[in-house]
Amino acid sequence: MPPSGKERKSAPAVTATGHISDLPDQMLHHVLSFLPVQVAAQTCVLARRWRHLWKSTTGLRIVGLQVQDLRKFMNHLLVLRGRTHLDTVEIKFDRYDDDDDDDDVRYVNLWTRFALMWKVRVLTLHILIGNIVSQHLVTLDLHSVALPKAFLDFARCPQLVNLKIDDCFINVNKISSCSLKHLSITGCRSDLDFRVLVSAPGLVSLELEDFIGITPLLEDMALLEAACVNLSDRCKDVCLNYDSGVFCGAKDNTCKNCVPISDNCSSDCVLLGGISRAKHLKLISEIGKPIFTRDLKHCPKFSKLKTLLLNEYWCEAPDLDPLACIMKNSPVLEKLTLQLFSKGPNHEVEMKGHRDQIMKWK
Repeated sequence: MPPSGKERKSAPAVTATGHISDLPDQMLHHVLSFLPVQVAAQTCVLARRWRHLWKSTTGLRIVGLQVQDLRKFMNHLLVLRGRTHLDTVEIKFDRYDDDDDDDDVRYVNLWTRFALMWKVRVLTLHILIGNIVSQHLVTLDLHSVALPKAFLDFARCPQLVNLKIDDCFINVNKISSCSLKHLSITGCRSDLDFRVLVSAPGLVSLELEDFIGITPLLEDMALLEAACVNLSDRCKDVCLNYDSGVFCGAKDNTCKNCVPISDNCSSDCVLLGGISRAKHLKLISEIGKPIFTRDLKHCPKFSKLKTLLLNEYWCEAPDLDPLACIMKNSPVLEKLTLQLFSKGPNHEVEMKGHRDQIMKWK
């Protein structure tokens, strides 16, 4: 074809680092923090400007198949990395057995100590390490690890505010922190023959769900705003004489699981005494678990409670005794929600109004 009257201008060359390289260093440091550390380091070959950016990322994702794959790389990183403070650190390996390889434990503990030395604020661990000491740590997420006895005493983490423990084996007597504001314990397990004590007087929110073993004991939480407690079928607190919604704790002859306890706490309540000052409660239990009903026999007052969500457990006993008891002890309740069915679009019954108006429903 003959050439056109006007020559076409060629499009500008597109490079892999074109637009992203226009970002300021601070933003690039943040972006690199989402990459695994070994991938972030490889960006040094993109262009001259990228040569040292990876050394000052605000986060480290130390993740891989197994620890030994990263040992040599991490040794170099600890030497070459700048002393920039860290916002986040995640340590996770698909294969990690602290019993089989002591070197794995030593390396991971070393990397964690460096993270703490660089004043990390959010630490996520999927593997077991030693005790944590930090003046700067704000958030700690623990996933699928076995927690040793001394690990969950956070007296030497005075800034710790958020603690999440998910799918962990808890082999400790006590979970303790004076600074903690938000605590989540989900899908965890304990084989201890006594209750794990949770002592966090400054808590604002609490989530305790699907605990496998004997239900933890909650100390008083005077500042609590909201709590969700879900006792699943894997809870080991079971009434041995349970029949037709009546726990033997309501009779003179009680089984060993329904006898009120007071051996290692100032209150006879296991759960409700500790969370009785909350404004918002979600209390779910499988049928046949006596904890809530036993706690109610000590008549804790829910003086601040405004919204309450319960499931069918609270309506099983004759005359709705558990439901009536908690209602009578909630003088400022404004909203009650009953989840009477586990499935279906209309599985909730919701009632609003003053406590006295709601009680007329019964």
